[in-house]
Amino acid sequence: MSALTARVFRLPDLGEGLTEAGLVQWLVAVGDTITTDQPIAEVETAKSVVELPSPFAGVVIALHGSPGDTIDVGAPVLEVADAAASDAHEAYRTEERAGSGNVLIGYGTSEREVKGRRRRPAARPGAPTVTPDLSSAAPDTPVTTPEIGDPRISRTIPPTASENRTIIRNSDAEAAARRPVAVRSPLVRRLARDLGLDVRLIAPTGADGAITRADVLRAAVDHAVDGVTAAASAPVEGGPAASALESDARIDGLAVRSRTRMSPLRKAANATLSRSRAEIPEATVWVDVDATALWNARAEMAPEGGRAPSITALIARFVLIALEDHPLLASRLSPDASEVIEFEGVNLGIAADTPRGLMVPVIPHADALSAAELDAALRELAGTARGGTMPPERLRGSTFTLNNYGGFGVDGSAAIINHPDVAILGLGRILERPWVVEGEIVARRIAQLSLVFDHRVCDGGYAASFLRRVVELIEHPLRAFGRV
Repeated sequence: MSALTARVFRLPDLGEGLTEAGLVQWLVAVGDTITTDQPIAEVETAKSVVELPSPFAGVVIALHGSPGDTIDVGAPVLEVADAAASDAHEAYRTEERAGSGNVLIGYGTSEREVKGRRRRPAARPGAPTVTPDLSSAAPDTPVTTPEIGDPRISRTIPPTASENRTIIRNSDAEAAARRPVAVRSPLVRRLARDLGLDVRLIAPTGADGAITRADVLRAAVDHAVDGVTAAASAPVEGGPAASALESDARIDGLAVRSRTRMSPLRKAANATLSRSRAEIPEATVWVDVDATALWNARAEMAPEGGRAPSITALIARFVLIALEDHPLLASRLSPDASEVIEFEGVNLGIAADTPRGLMVPVIPHADALSAAELDAALRELAGTARGGTMPPERLRGSTFTLNNYGGFGVDGSAAIINHPDVAILGLGRILERPWVVEGEIVARRIAQLSLVFDHRVCDGGYAASFLRRVVELIEHPLRAFGRV
């Protein structure tokens, strides 16, 4: 029998130059036997939530990190031990060399043999038992609970008021840490993360042992009650501990309600938006457009037994037609801003609001698609983005961005350009408003278009010409399809 070996799985490069990922939840526990390529955790990158497969087979002996933690690329994720691990890993390497699609970018490509951590040797028969001196311990009986992030490490804490509550009892701590997490809904998982709760420590009441929204809220209430109890026993005002609590819990006289760490997605969006504001001298032009003809013609565009293209798809088609005559607005600047790079075709970015935040999925070569094909692509992108399963490669490469913020119930917006694009077009609500037509005030469906552009690439006249072309196509939609 081969000697017991231990391997450390480190967070791989997940692509796109990402340097970290947020741990959403563990899919395995210490003591579980796993197989090669078995998903062991869900991680959130700046692009999407993905399952992380293990390159090793064996028994899990350590998990590094708790849900909500950020793990750097190259940092340990979990440790696996198995007498036959070397054979399993060699099979994995063979599959990798053959081109397995299960291998993520950057891991499984080099051996990372790491010795297992030292374990306390088992007591020999007849050996004396060493009992620690507890004479100086606090009056309360200490209890041992697993340290989050490494279930093999323990620490001693006094019992608190939460011991008999829903979240967890100390006597059940080890079992809770080992219990598989059953969170079916991403919204429930996000709620727990926003409330600062560890889903492994929440008692499930849902079907098949699933954790429900009510379970999370109940645990949050119990956690809050425990916090109030702890605060009641805090030192009196004026003491050193009180001063530390005051500085941490209040800012400028206001109580701090919560502190939430930025998710990888939010950090990536912040970096892009900050760079855009810092580097791009942007300008904005806008115009009100009569979309009545488009509104009425849309119903006639539905194929027999099918559905009509969405307003967003139709306006996207008009935008792409206008960009044929105004290619500078779908170009890019070279890194040193000394050249304007124009392209054959347009990769259209579509701003989408998702539970994880703003995303801009991309339709490559959108200029080659019909209105119906654009509509199908938009529906697929929206569903994938909101489901949190958008692959990173589908969130890069845009050369022009369209943002239909009318769905939020607003009429206009001074949008920020999606770097490295040089322009973004926004569409507001389409509402019935009084409008003058041939000297008469009539009810028409009016929307506002807002174009934000990089003034280094073109001047206002060029941008206004593009906007007028889009307006013409919206007000006379049949011209776009060669029927007038």
